[in-house]
Amino acid sequence: MARFPRSAVPRLLYTFFSSKTRRFYPSPTAALLLGNFEVRQFSAGNVARAKDAKEPWWKESMERLRNIGISAHIDSGKTTLTERILYYTGRIHEIHEVRGKDGVGAKMDSMDLEREKGITIQSAATYCTWKDYQINIIDTPGHVDFTIEVERALRVLDGAILVLCSVGGVQSQSITVDRQMRRYEVPRLAFINKLDRMGSDPWKVLNQARSKLRHHSAAVQVPIGLEENFQGLIDLVQLKAYYFHGSSGEKVVAEEIPADMDAIVAEKRRELIEMVSEVDDKLAEAFLNDEPISSVDLEEAVRRATIARKFVPVFMGSAFKNKGVQPLLDGVLSCLPCPIEVSNYALDQTKNEVKVMLPGTPDGPLVALAFKLEEGRFGQLTYLRVYEGVIRKGDFIVNINTGKKIKVPRLVRMHSDEMEDIQEAHAGQIVAVFGVDCASGDTFTNGSVKYTMTSMSVPEPVMSLAVQPVSKDSGGQFSKALNRFQREDPTFHVGLDAESGQTIISGMGELHLDIYVERIRREYKVDATVGKPCVNFRETITQRAEFDYLHKKQSGGQGQYGRVCGYVEPIPPGSPIKIEFENMIVGQAIPSNFIPAIEKGFKEAANSGSLIGHPVENIRIVLTDGASHAVDSSELAFKLAAIYAFRQCYSAARPVILEPIMLVELKVPTEFQGTVAGDINKRKVVIVGNDQDGDDSIITVNVPLNNMFGYSTMLRSMTQGKGEFTMEYKEHSPVSQDVQMQLVSTHKADKAE
Repeated sequence: MARFPRSAVPRLLYTFFSSKTRRFYPSPTAALLLGNFEVRQFSAGNVARAKDAKEPWWKESMERLRNIGISAHIDSGKTTLTERILYYTGRIHEIHEVRGKDGVGAKMDSMDLEREKGITIQSAATYCTWKDYQINIIDTPGHVDFTIEVERALRVLDGAILVLCSVGGVQSQSITVDRQMRRYEVPRLAFINKLDRMGSDPWKVLNQARSKLRHHSAAVQVPIGLEENFQGLIDLVQLKAYYFHGSSGEKVVAEEIPADMDAIVAEKRRELIEMVSEVDDKLAEAFLNDEPISSVDLEEAVRRATIARKFVPVFMGSAFKNKGVQPLLDGVLSCLPCPIEVSNYALDQTKNEVKVMLPGTPDGPLVALAFKLEEGRFGQLTYLRVYEGVIRKGDFIVNINTGKKIKVPRLVRMHSDEMEDIQEAHAGQIVAVFGVDCASGDTFTNGSVKYTMTSMSVPEPVMSLAVQPVSKDSGGQFSKALNRFQREDPTFHVGLDAESGQTIISGMGELHLDIYVERIRREYKVDATVGKPCVNFRETITQRAEFDYLHKKQSGGQGQYGRVCGYVEPIPPGSPIKIEFENMIVGQAIPSNFIPAIEKGFKEAANSGSLIGHPVENIRIVLTDGASHAVDSSELAFKLAAIYAFRQCYSAARPVILEPIMLVELKVPTEFQGTVAGDINKRKVVIVGNDQDGDDSIITVNVPLNNMFGYSTMLRSMTQGKGEFTMEYKEHSPVSQDVQMQLVSTHKADKAE
């Protein structure tokens, strides 16, 4: 076989040079240009022999790729951990703390508001290289108000790190995040952070993960000392002790295990082998036969069990004190899957949405999902996860959801808020494109297939505020800001109150809406006044009621005539369909072309119940009979008949008001428990649990959202600023009779005004 000249393929066509194997790996373009020739890999000096021709060109570069997310409860150290990862992998050259004295702030918190408040608001994407592997990382917020950021990050990732605080343990948002990881079937590893803090207890946290999160997990590391004596870690797989030296812990020194720790290491290693062998047959066989288990066998078994989502390996460290981050990165490479090891499914639109498994290789047709939008300085920035095929700058791609054909004008890789232009990206990568008009959740292909990726689940907003600009001149900028935020964030809704004419913004909580009002002021220079938040009540009926309404109007010329008969009845709460319409007319009492108009009329009427004008849900409307006129019947006549029929029977169906009930977890020092419990009881709560965690009391309650406004200030003043609470939506449930009467009378008074 003739040697292939080194000069024939420019070096530029090679994606990266591996210092470990001393080879360049080809990009998709190189493979295409070389056609049927064998793709050569160049060593530093001369041409090496080609690998087995049967192995595809992309296999090695795909196996050296990881897409991971970092998720956790508030203040568990996600952003600090990402900062250390970027520093050790050489992406940044100095470390800045989240609430650092230098005022620079962490790299991933690029927004001014994030740096001021010391919280993450938007998920930020970046990438780095560790030991010749490329890792794409998404750092996500911890507050429940920004839960959609976590939701859409996990939708497109192949693996995740669940960060747990060694003092706080498994907290409410840890449970929510873990539930999201299960929903998207994301393999994960846990990282117990903050081992340097007073009161840290990793074994307590590990037991909490097993009981509260139902994790089948075991530690793969043992800490050497805790709190201020925390010095390093012992790897239970390799049986080595690691110490972290240097000003920023960049020098990792491997030593023998200290003699005084032999007993605990043997015990914990046996526990690890037992836990993994319960879910891995190959290791179980060796374990039951009492064969010696080598570190290679154990590492492979941990990887198999983690990728199969049957086991969660637990790593430890302290990101703030620069300990344990490098072994965690090694764990990401050894335990979490590469893109071709994960099953991704698309829906084939040409075959009635049949599920199709995507092989996830760059050889196939392009399939990419737009999972996040951002308004940048240069227009709309769309984050894409490429599931299959190759996307190139200048290519034409088709948006399957809208059918539009679009050219890719610019393709970039993100590093927080910085961009790096690239020419192409293949399956498994996370990139961003400019100038592509689309919505969050749209699927792009090269036009040869009509696949859509399954969408992510978007929670309903739980809280609304009335906002309006102070000066009338800034109305244009104000609506521009609201439109942008609505496109970026699917949980942020903007509506107009038909009665008061106010602009109503709805979101996931007080903090969520406060941040948006503040961003309107900062980014668009528009001062807005904020009205008292109004809760999203709902109405429903509790018994069956008949309706029989005739709408008849004669005003010269063609009149209006339509009669509808039937009944309304409640459907059990929790059903996926909120309003169900059923046509049970036998024969042609009402011509079938008028039925859609009747359905539209009923659904329009159900948008505003007669008690307090809020939407009606959990209702089934059944049409049993009616009458029409050969000349006077029209769609409008039947639509009006349906609206009036609904209003006529609604009061007979004994309507009730439903209010949002929140699951609230309070964490307060024990000395304030009595005061806090007394105050929360005034808010008509149902106490679900009361646990003790060290010096803290954890009270879990179900409480109406209407009784929780301004509670954060109240809790701080009762507990000298030491108490904290998290709140997430649970369900809508009926209000008591006195609250209902009060709400109805307030609504009538507002209407009269």
